[in-house]
Amino acid sequence: MAKEEIKEPCKKQACDIQACLTKNNFNSQRCQRVIELLESCCEKCEYNSTHCASVSGLLKQIKKNTKEQKPQV
Repeated sequence: MAKEEIKEPCKKQACDIQACLTKNNFNSQRCQRVIELLESCCEKCEYNSTHCASVSGLLKQIKKNTKEQKPQV
């Protein structure tokens, strides 16, 4: 493992999210899979990466958007 990966173990996943969001006009629902990969990485490194701070906000946004799109019964 490279030194940078040890210092910032979730950098690749964070970069993947940024690329996905840019490609999908910042629609976080379209990037749910890569966001979940960042969450998984953060769990593995016990959130010891600066890139883990934003994952909970992204997941909340996806859940909120999903609720808003479901038809009310």
